[in-house]
Amino acid sequence: MNLLSLLSDGEFHSGDDLGAALGISRAAIWKQVQRIQTEKGIDIHSVKGKGYRLASPLELLSAEDIIGRLSVSTKPSITNVECLGTIGSTNDVAMRHAESGGEPGYVCVAEQQTAGRGRRGRTWVSPFGRNIYMSIVWDFYKGAAALEGLSLAVGVVVAEALERQGVSNVELKWPNDVLIGGAKLGGILLEMTGDPSGHCQVVIGIGINIEVPDKDAESIDQSWIDTRSLGVRIGRNELVASVLEGLVGMLPSFSSIGFLCVKDRWSSLDAFKDRDVMVKMGREDVFGVATGVDDTGSLLLRVGDCTQVIKGGEVSLRLRS
Repeated sequence: MNLLSLLSDGEFHSGDDLGAALGISRAAIWKQVQRIQTEKGIDIHSVKGKGYRLASPLELLSAEDIIGRLSVSTKPSITNVECLGTIGSTNDVAMRHAESGGEPGYVCVAEQQTAGRGRRGRTWVSPFGRNIYMSIVWDFYKGAAALEGLSLAVGVVVAEALERQGVSNVELKWPNDVLIGGAKLGGILLEMTGDPSGHCQVVIGIGINIEVPDKDAESIDQSWIDTRSLGVRIGRNELVASVLEGLVGMLPSFSSIGFLCVKDRWSSLDAFKDRDVMVKMGREDVFGVATGVDDTGSLLLRVGDCTQVIKGGEVSLRLRS
């Protein structure tokens, strides 16, 4: 038990009670409060005669809680769930696990990332204890070419998990963004290690905005949204478990037949279908109409009378202004 766990209910706790629970002095409690506010950016109110409380309740991540929510059929595929505090990024931790020969089915979730990132090197703003930052390691045996469309398939899983939690009107933007009303709610980042032509391990990183404090929102350089602003209360442990359920159900089918296993579902969630778009590929900007995706998850772009097939990678898709 640590100080944040004791304060997580959002109620007042006296310095004496906190000190007794942790076996330290009131002065040491005060120092820990200052450190938490400075290092983690969490507001803690101090009121004379009442003690300390968080500005708002905080649901901390719990491996026991997450695993306990998994179905009997899913649990054997999840070999370990590790809940961490403040780290660089969950993808980095999961990649080290994969590169060291660790078992597939390893899951890393964190309260905060100091080096969270999205595609094309963009920073993923990561306030402590408020959002979802998670990664899972999975084995594939047909090489990198068979992974085409995987980020789209993961997007379908995330969208459906959010819908199960009461989030309506979720859409997907090719190749890896989760949107509500055109604003970014979540994102997916895949990284691979191993044999690119055979047995490889893929780290599937997922970030979802649950509650972004105003002070952190100032650092976000694109249109965004969180589930709190939608009026939907979501338990983080419950959502992580729901995403894992979906992944374990989808990934074996993807390994067998690829993106086709979710193509219809992805198409029904396509945010840019039949819209004028710009595709940025390096220094080149291509304008056209996004007409959907093919059987591998590649973007279909109608330019004049021709249709171009655009694969993933360092490509950016946006609506044409």
